[in-house]
Amino acid sequence: MPTDQPARPRADADSTQRRLTVVDQALRLFAEKGYEATTVDEIAEAAGISRRTFFRQFRSKEDVVFADHESQLAQARAFLESTPQGDPWDAVCEAVVEVFERFTQWREIAARRYRVVRQVPTLREREIVTVFRYERLFTDYLRGRLRGTADLELVQFTAAVTATHNYLLRRMVRGESAASPGDLRAALAAIPRGGRGPAPASDEMVVAVFPRDLSPRQVADLLARRLETL
Repeated sequence: MPTDQPARPRADADSTQRRLTVVDQALRLFAEKGYEATTVDEIAEAAGISRRTFFRQFRSKEDVVFADHESQLAQARAFLESTPQGDPWDAVCEAVVEVFERFTQWREIAARRYRVVRQVPTLREREIVTVFRYERLFTDYLRGRLRGTADLELVQFTAAVTATHNYLLRRMVRGESAASPGDLRAALAAIPRGGRGPAPASDEMVVAVFPRDLSPRQVADLLARRLETL
């Protein structure tokens, strides 16, 4: 008997894309006119939907700003639930990398939101809550998989993981860095895991400390001379 199950992922993808279209238009209007000055009717018209459809998808203008985060959280939760085996610390890191990869695909939306949120105090507060929801998702997952591990160690790890992701993402949307998912994965591997230290590296690592006032050229020259002696 035929079922509609194979079509569901496509339907979900279409629904996500329609929501992102509304998000994109809303953020464009917020950037051009200001958050407070932009009305729901203007957002709906720009996105090609009715006011009623807007409120079926979003509860408010504030919700539309962070709508893609709802999708991200749902997909991160689904990823963790689908990986019952393996190292839980690694699973959290891979979930974070997947979030980052999707944000790189929606880079313009992420950049627009960053600019809008910086200008509206209430949105900055909502952003803090959203970051906490990621941390709570990852912490709850680790609590379920690592019973007996000190709770503080789990919280410290998930806080470091989300902070590392957010640091690289913000540098990317500000145009200060072209960080890749590989860069994020390497940074996450250096975070200590429940008293075990960072994940083992595949290659040798050299750590160097230099005076703050050295120029980049001086650092490079000094590194080259020191590495020759290793």
